[in-house]
Amino acid sequence: DVVLTDLVMRDLSGIDLVRRVKSRAPDTEVIVMTGYPSYETALEAMDEGAYDYLNKPIDLNILRAKIRKAVEKQKLVRSNVELRRQLDKRYGLEGIVGNSEAMQTVFETVRQVAPSNATVLIVGESGTGKELVARAIHANSPRRGNHFVALNCAALSDTILESELFGHEKGAFTGAMYTHKGRFEYAHGGTLFLDEIGDMPLTVQIKLLRVIEYGEVFRVGSNEPIKVNVRLIAATHKDLPSLIREGKFREDLYYRLKVVTIEMPLLRDRL
Repeated sequence: DVVLTDLVMRDLSGIDLVRRVKSRAPDTEVIVMTGYPSYETALEAMDEGAYDYLNKPIDLNILRAKIRKAVEKQKLVRSNVELRRQLDKRYGLEGIVGNSEAMQTVFETVRQVAPSNATVLIVGESGTGKELVARAIHANSPRRGNHFVALNCAALSDTILESELFGHEKGAFTGAMYTHKGRFEYAHGGTLFLDEIGDMPLTVQIKLLRVIEYGEVFRVGSNEPIKVNVRLIAATHKDLPSLIREGKFREDLYYRLKVVTIEMPLLRDRL
């Protein structure tokens, strides 16, 4: 439940121990103690996920109080998780209401795919809850502590869409008065949801394919690659195979996006 560790040790540092504990058991709280206090080490310990940081000599009353609070926090988190699990089982998933058989299939797929980094394609009519499912995947994934970033590909012109996705450098085009981070950079470590992917222009599709393949983006007006770690979820109400036959959507991108496909049932089929 709670780990107490010194900061300076022979085989590994307290910071290293915090890092290992949080990677293997994220719910475990770690309290770091040290006789060599500094603002920098305290900040580093907290950044790595330490619950608290105490200077020696240790006041045992304070230490006991810290441990009690850490355990109380754990109990609260665990009870909330259990309550959410029960509510999800009874009413739906992450705010998605639905207990029909069709929606239970969707929920089960979400639970299975969420822990992975697999790219997901969500298809279905407008209003069936595609973005809600994307958010549920993110909320149940290891990336839930980072950004969920959504972008509607149908709402922007070609030039603006490219800039919004990949960013641009100052002076890259008329009106580019400053350097702009794209959605991929902003979503680094998290999830990027591309809605209405079927409306994405072919020129942007080619650049998106490269990002999926190499994990790097080029801002408009720059030749320097920027590494990104993003889980991609796309959605559309259009028939992508038909668009492929018409030459309006790249087949290679289609297969990169549909590693897992979730088909949203029609509203009329889940009254």
